[in-house]
Amino acid sequence: MILGDFLKAIGQLPDRRFQSVLWRGIGLTIALLFGIYALLLQLVQWLTDAPISIPFVGEITWLGDLLSWGSLGFVLILSIFLMVPVASAITSLFLDEVAQAVEEKHYPTLPPAPPVTFAQGLKDSVNFMGVLIAANIGAFILYALLPWAAIFIFFGLNGYLLGREYFQLAAMRRIGRDGAKALRKQYSGTIWVAGCLMAVPLAFPLVNLFIPILGAATFTHLFHRLNRH
Repeated sequence: MILGDFLKAIGQLPDRRFQSVLWRGIGLTIALLFGIYALLLQLVQWLTDAPISIPFVGEITWLGDLLSWGSLGFVLILSIFLMVPVASAITSLFLDEVAQAVEEKHYPTLPPAPPVTFAQGLKDSVNFMGVLIAANIGAFILYALLPWAAIFIFFGLNGYLLGREYFQLAAMRRIGRDGAKALRKQYSGTIWVAGCLMAVPLAFPLVNLFIPILGAATFTHLFHRLNRH
């Protein structure tokens, strides 16, 4: 059943609203990463404005260039780890559009859902990004301590996080935050398994950028199935 929800989501990927959310999310993510790089360059410039002198060597003039190139490398490395969580968080600002597209196609008899305000979407996105980044930073420590269990930690943790977030986003449109939380607790095992399915493509570059949209669509289907029981 979960696989069926996922396949329905994949089948709707050509939908223009899905595409619109995808490219807006990626564009804003790249802009944010460039913004981080610009701030790092400003910090490097501020730190290297004053001349640095080393005994027996003299004044160092190439340190600014070295740090600038180092900051570029740092941002490139950072983007590998942050691209997906940041893209997920930013894209979640627009996931109401994905859920609406799914419901219009597959559940046309439903009444319109109350729109999610920009302020509420932004709050949820920031919270989601913070939890994702903090959890994955903590996971790197576990990867180092338990390398043999790294793959299980990765899928288990991200499956839980993705399932929790996307089910909550899908459910609270229809039954509110408290109702969504109660339903999520009732079907926590099913939601975790669905989240693990969403976590599998995270291991594949570029493919992982589709996860926010596929997650929102899959969990919209999952919510409607579970809510009927």
